[in-house]
Amino acid sequence: MNANLILMLYIVPMVVGFLFMTPIGATMTRSLTDRYSWMKHERRRHMFGLNLVVFVGFAISVHTTWIGNKISEGGSVCASASLFSCDDVIGNPLYNTDPLFGISWGMLGMLAFGALFFLTRTVGKELDARWAESYLNIGFYLTAAGLLVIALLVSYEIEMQKICQYCTTAHAANLVALFGFWKARQMHEHGTWNDRDGEAAATTSSKPASVK
Repeated sequence: MNANLILMLYIVPMVVGFLFMTPIGATMTRSLTDRYSWMKHERRRHMFGLNLVVFVGFAISVHTTWIGNKISEGGSVCASASLFSCDDVIGNPLYNTDPLFGISWGMLGMLAFGALFFLTRTVGKELDARWAESYLNIGFYLTAAGLLVIALLVSYEIEMQKICQYCTTAHAANLVALFGFWKARQMHEHGTWNDRDGEAAATTSSKPASVK
């Protein structure tokens, strides 16, 4: 299968996850709320979208690790004479490992997104837990720290004059996740981290009809 076509299998769910974290998510799911009641609530839609984005980031990291292993065996995945070539970037021995731990960037991405997925999945299961806000704060700081890694990797690509499509998509997943954690923190700070729309619907339905 074409490498760019496979890439779309990551990009599409990441975009869907992002939309779930925006007001568009309420519009997208309006017709489904009767069947899936959790979609009525903003925080539940938000955490679903955040979980989806972080999982996509983890999956891409696994894929880039596989690409690195494939290249090390003498194979080729998405080599190209154009600007975009994941083989040239991931397969470059000078830049394919992080300078601190000496492990591949794909493996580091797996560890980072795996930790983020643990945080988002745990919070998604226990939205009202005392530690939920702390976990969201940790996720925010981790994804914010990821900006430094992204800047370093982009500088490598500029030096090589090549762009890795999969790496760029992983970077985008980190940025979208950063937005997701930031927005969740804002919801906590502004007192909107609850199921108000669901409570309002329940209150309305429980009121007796007025007698004329």
